[in-house]
Amino acid sequence: MCGRFVVAEVGSELVGVLRVDVESDDLPEPSYNIAPTSRVAIVLDSAKTDPPTRRLEPARWGLVPAWAKDLSIGARAFNARAEELEDKPMFRRALEKRRAIVPASGYYEWKKAGDQKIPHYIHPADGSPLFFAGLYEWWKDPTKPDDDPDKWVLSFTILTRDSIGNLGSIHDRMPLFLDVDHADAWLDTATDNVRDVLDAAIDAAPAVADTLDNYVVSKAVGNVRNNYPELLEPAEE
Repeated sequence: MCGRFVVAEVGSELVGVLRVDVESDDLPEPSYNIAPTSRVAIVLDSAKTDPPTRRLEPARWGLVPAWAKDLSIGARAFNARAEELEDKPMFRRALEKRRAIVPASGYYEWKKAGDQKIPHYIHPADGSPLFFAGLYEWWKDPTKPDDDPDKWVLSFTILTRDSIGNLGSIHDRMPLFLDVDHADAWLDTATDNVRDVLDAAIDAAPAVADTLDNYVVSKAVGNVRNNYPELLEPAEE
């Protein structure tokens, strides 16, 4: 699973290779301990223009489908198993037309060691950004007037798959990593071959996983109130 991650840079510094056309002027600040329900920048292709406009937009972490009565359902939908998407009404429609990329610097995972859980920071060894496959939805808040700028809430979930290699020794699930070669196909709103796009992403993710490094970090990351660059430093023996 992926329950905490890091975005140490924002805007073009983080997503330059994705050829974003429009960056929101309301992007979240860098964060070193992002938890579900936080605001995070995601990349999506808006089909309202021809050709589609690739946008970097702030979104709430935890998918809130259009039919939800309130935002609370999102707290339970921050991850979605890639192999189960087509069987889950909550994710099926988003898989068809509302796919996103969640850029990150790295993420935290906890490894069980006896009766303890040891936090690891997992990140690209070369310092390049990570791209998680995600889905997004727009939710209309029925309690707000139509002219309220916060009436529409953009939310997202991060997809996961079974872990491989060194990551498998830390946790049995990992984010569904995307490489740049698969990014365009993942974001393409016009594709009719959604199953093929998903299968290709699942198959390609282990190659990205093999490039990642990890090390133990302070248990301070377990408290979401702790949010500072020093969280990324290797833990002392």
